[in-house]
Amino acid sequence: MKVVVLADTHINGSGHGRLPDAAWKSLHTADAILHAGDVVSAAFLDELAELAPVYAVLGNNDRTLVGLVPENVELDLDGVRVAMVHDSGPRRGREQRMQARFPNVDLVVFGHSHIPWDAPGAGGQHLFNPGSATQRRSGPARTFGVVRIAKGVARTRIVALP
Repeated sequence: MKVVVLADTHINGSGHGRLPDAAWKSLHTADAILHAGDVVSAAFLDELAELAPVYAVLGNNDRTLVGLVPENVELDLDGVRVAMVHDSGPRRGREQRMQARFPNVDLVVFGHSHIPWDAPGAGGQHLFNPGSATQRRSGPARTFGVVRIAKGVARTRIVALP
């Protein structure tokens, strides 16, 4: 199973912001799409949903999506328990905070910082922030994530965009 992971795209559906072609290419081969918040418009979620099932959480800039998108999501993707939230809080203590908040998951996906993060968490969890494919801000590059899941095991990868 191929899961494409986005966050902080800030695409408002009225011509502002566009995913790079390399991200679209990967999305066209996805079995599922995760968006860790700051989607900004329902139109962009609808566009993604034409490609694969989409799971999204509410970001701090998703004012028009309040009541339509949950603040967090927990789901099972081919035997991997996944939780998703927009803001995981400060870097310091993140591993313990996410373990306490989502004690029964294998993979925690988050966004907000625009900085990619792909590292072990506490209690056997893995923490994954795909960065932003549209606004690198203080990140090293514009990025998105890919999670390959097979037999209950997730392999995560950050994809840097040109």
